[in-house]
Amino acid sequence: MAYKRQIDRLPIIPADAKEHNVTCHYCIVGCGYKAYTWPMNKQGTTSNNKFGQDLGEQQSADSNAWYSPSMYNVVRQDGKDVQLVVMPDGDCVVNAGLGSIRGARMAENRPSKVTGTQQQRLSDPLVWRNGVMQPTSWDDALDLVAKVTARVVSEGSEDDLVVSMFDHGGSAGGYENTWGTGKLYFESMKIKNCRIHNRPAYNSEVHSTRDMGVGELNYQYADYELTDTIMIVGANPLETQTNLFLNHMVPGMRNGARVIFVEPRRTVSINAAEEVAGAENVLHLQINTGTDMALFNALLTEIVDKGWIDADFIANSTFEDGVAQPEDAAHPAALGSLKVAMESCRVSLDEAEEICGVSAGDIATAAAWIAEPKDGARRKCVTAYEKGIIWGNDNYRTIGALVNIALATGNVGREGGGICRLGGHQEGYYRPSDAHVGRPAAYVDRLLISGQGKIHHIWACDHYKTTLNAAKFKQAHKRRADMVKTAMDNAAGGTREELIDAIVGAVNAGGLFVVDVDIIRSQIGENAHVILAACESNEMNLTSMNGERRMRLSEKYMDPFGNSMPDCLIAAGIAQHMEAALRGLGEDAYADQFQGYDWKTEEDAFMDGYNKGNPEVTYERLRAMGNNGVLEPVVGYEDGKLVGTERLYSNGTFGTGDGKARFCAAGWRGWQADGKEAEQKKFQFWINNGRANIFWQNQFLDQDNDFIQDRFPFPFIEMNPADMADLGASAGDLVEIYNDNGATQAMVYPTPTARRGETLMVFGSPAGSQGNVINPGVNELVLPDYKHTWANIRKVADAPESARHISFKSKEYTT
Repeated sequence: MAYKRQIDRLPIIPADAKEHNVTCHYCIVGCGYKAYTWPMNKQGTTSNNKFGQDLGEQQSADSNAWYSPSMYNVVRQDGKDVQLVVMPDGDCVVNAGLGSIRGARMAENRPSKVTGTQQQRLSDPLVWRNGVMQPTSWDDALDLVAKVTARVVSEGSEDDLVVSMFDHGGSAGGYENTWGTGKLYFESMKIKNCRIHNRPAYNSEVHSTRDMGVGELNYQYADYELTDTIMIVGANPLETQTNLFLNHMVPGMRNGARVIFVEPRRTVSINAAEEVAGAENVLHLQINTGTDMALFNALLTEIVDKGWIDADFIANSTFEDGVAQPEDAAHPAALGSLKVAMESCRVSLDEAEEICGVSAGDIATAAAWIAEPKDGARRKCVTAYEKGIIWGNDNYRTIGALVNIALATGNVGREGGGICRLGGHQEGYYRPSDAHVGRPAAYVDRLLISGQGKIHHIWACDHYKTTLNAAKFKQAHKRRADMVKTAMDNAAGGTREELIDAIVGAVNAGGLFVVDVDIIRSQIGENAHVILAACESNEMNLTSMNGERRMRLSEKYMDPFGNSMPDCLIAAGIAQHMEAALRGLGEDAYADQFQGYDWKTEEDAFMDGYNKGNPEVTYERLRAMGNNGVLEPVVGYEDGKLVGTERLYSNGTFGTGDGKARFCAAGWRGWQADGKEAEQKKFQFWINNGRANIFWQNQFLDQDNDFIQDRFPFPFIEMNPADMADLGASAGDLVEIYNDNGATQAMVYPTPTARRGETLMVFGSPAGSQGNVINPGVNELVLPDYKHTWANIRKVADAPESARHISFKSKEYTT
């Protein structure tokens, strides 16, 4: 692999360098970092430096004074160039000084005119003029967005406005930005045709666990170190939550915890767990894909029949009087007592073996590891799950079936327990009520493809790379956006009123006016008529919480790139211009709804939103808490510190009206999303999807990072070597994946542990979207089943020159 950072030495950080608290904005683990900035003409010495170390001596392997070239850059701060180092914080309990390959590149992924990094970043608003995107002022761009939006929704309805937006923290979210967008679309307006950044409707990925009274983030990471058994379902944490695995799961294994993986493929996490805990203490339940629910029901049946339940917990903390919530359109399974659930969930070990392809003996062993008393005491088990079942078959019931096990064994709200999703981004959701959206929510992709909606506001997401039925979506979205571009071209040189008339005429004829808010030019953004340049974490102050609800303030240490602005202030600007536009249309009562956005900073947005609901929490107090922050919910402020909550439900009271948790009647019913069963029968290969450790999500900033693109210039697809031989394909060769939904392209990565006919393609790649071949079928409540796609594969080219240097060595660790 080429080494391209072109840095042969690094400056010593001076003792008086400014110090900033930073939370890594990539994955949900939320590792703590320190950012140090200091003037260009200054550096420390071997005897006088920020770390108080004698750098004239050889440093130990765990020295806190070491940092890599990827952790260094030159950025703008208060209008001046300064030197920057962003390095792991050894005092943060989340990562204890560890840095992932993503977080440890935060510095080099900052824009710099001096070093030339990230010059793809958007510096100014852009508007479609004269056949190209042209830079313009904020007033001009926001005026056009507001006047077109106000005209369309006042002449039609708010249903004509479609919104795609983030619902997370980290790079594009945070409590500041979700409040700004939420206030705009859910308070000033009541937009119901909206969708989340990674799924085609505005909904929860975990409706059932919430309906059962169990919030999906209820433990703390330390519970992995205190437990008897770790159960990981549909997740690969070493690859995607690296330091959670290394800093918390691995110590738990070294303390004696056994590990159960429920996963159709062998992963690097399974391999690493075997190396740490010993293969005899790791159980891989390698199920047939999509059969998780049947397995969970068999585990529950075995636990109940063996009497390994927590009877006191069930009596005191769960609903015991029959059905609490009947099955209906908003609840794809009834919720109620354990007895009611068992009427639907009962599956024998032999039945599960036939459905899941896992031996009855292994299922019985797993049940014992989860629940059989240990030394006369209840066994502790912490369960973590993620996209394998969230984006899998029969979402509502499958997640409910897994939560049933934790409830039956009393492993919620106790030390060393918990039933939690591992997550993707950090969380930073704080918005007004979205009850008006409805449940099931609108299937927005289908709506746009069918020609509905006239305006599309997109916030920090790219459905070209991260949606299902992507081939059809791209075709429809581009065709409709091009109609408006043609109308705008025909109105060139006219007045603003003539331009707006042309746009409104085009959308009334089936076109789509597209506004994209982002930090870079995205693929879906190529359809935009207005692009609004946003800044990101550490170019603004940003608050969010990680997967154990640890809230921190990630501090601003550099200027926004060019004239870019925080999303919350962009939302405020749209609102202010909407008010003026509506008054110009004589819609004074409607215009009044857009008041209250006189924010000057992101802290103003935080105080207007999150602080009003959590008055103890302020920037000043969060700053004082440092990178260890506070575990939400915050319950007080004492002795100069915010007081948080170690674990949810430790008092035995759950998030339902009566405080009693519900069990889910999660009866097995095979494939639930339309088209999956027929597709499985028709095509040869299962095209699973996943993420890679080296980059995150849709590679938004890594598209312009030489180090990353040198490793994976194309999306990889992991394949069994025997399947490759049948196709005449070698490592690095390019193949086309195709079915009735569309086609995409990938680079072959030989993986001997992959079963014949089963592949894994990296998800969200800008160079090849796996979503092109995913059918439009969704689970009830419009949850995408991204994980179940079948297609055929053919070789299209030998490995190109840019792939011939790549190592295709096994990803597994060996001693």
